[in-house]
Amino acid sequence: MKKKLLVLAMTACVAFGLAGCSGKLSDDYVTINKYKGLEVDEVAKTEVTDDMVESSIDTKLEENGNTEGEVKDGDTVNLDFTGSVDGVEFDGGQANGASLEIGSGTFIGANGDYKGFEEQLVGHKVGEEFTITVKFPDDYSSTELAGKVADFKIKINSIKAELTDDWVKENSDKSKTVAEYKKEVKKELEAKAEETQNYSLRSEVLTALIDQVELTDKASSLVEDKEKEIKEYYQSQATTYGVEFSEFLSSYLNMTEEEFDAQVKTVAENTMKQEKAVELLADKKKLEPTDKEYEEAYQQYADDYGYESVDKMKELVGEDTLKQLVRKDAVGDYLVKSCVQVEASDTSSTSDSSSK
Repeated sequence: MKKKLLVLAMTACVAFGLAGCSGKLSDDYVTINKYKGLEVDEVAKTEVTDDMVESSIDTKLEENGNTEGEVKDGDTVNLDFTGSVDGVEFDGGQANGASLEIGSGTFIGANGDYKGFEEQLVGHKVGEEFTITVKFPDDYSSTELAGKVADFKIKINSIKAELTDDWVKENSDKSKTVAEYKKEVKKELEAKAEETQNYSLRSEVLTALIDQVELTDKASSLVEDKEKEIKEYYQSQATTYGVEFSEFLSSYLNMTEEEFDAQVKTVAENTMKQEKAVELLADKKKLEPTDKEYEEAYQQYADDYGYESVDKMKELVGEDTLKQLVRKDAVGDYLVKSCVQVEASDTSSTSDSSSK
């Protein structure tokens, strides 16, 4: 049975790759035997289709829907609702920000003297709060609700906008017409696809680099410190779960203490190999980002991961960790330029080549 690979925050990694020979780089901590022409599994390019563009635009039309107006048949509305039977709320009867196309038949339909859920929304205005009554069908999947009469408290948040030139002008800084906007969205999706591909390649090549790195005796103390850090992290997790460490290992990680120690050692060694190799390459190949580039990268991280500010992110993550990540990205981009993508083998797809 496969064991879960141990991970510590964003610093742990696992080695895989293909050996080779090239010019070496060395310092007090590592020797890099090869860094150019590293072989990595091929990362497929994503072709942006018209359907993908339409889907993206549909999402934007919902997110930037009309906050005024009256619900009509065929509209897609964003709504909150809470359902109850005999005044008692039931499981699965609540949602906030749900999307519903009126007339789609997605929700409870008419039953006897009771109108359907969707038809009872027609005529109500955005922002309005009201209650409707429906009757679940006798053959409803939940036997507890089958045949029951239920009340739903409703709030209409918005109505999906129509894609028009006027909407485009209000919601785009670059486009004035629908045709221009579709091209704009396609470019955005292509940029994101390229970014995703570059991220995957960068991760692959940085992992492949580890197999080309040898640690010196001087690095042994760093490895020991990393082992201690990882063990303390998992011991704190056991405390959080309120169990003995041995029980945590067997129940949550499915491994013995001996297996845990072995994996911790591997992770610690590979972490230091990558970290010190990145520092060496950044120094020797003049890849160290400038102060301005560091700050720009920090801002991008804060935006991408939803931090309220760069300062808050630095406080929570630590500037040293952030600096390592930015430097690693810069070195990864350098290595990607010379890497060789090869068709993934069956064994590589099933190996423990990524953290879990």
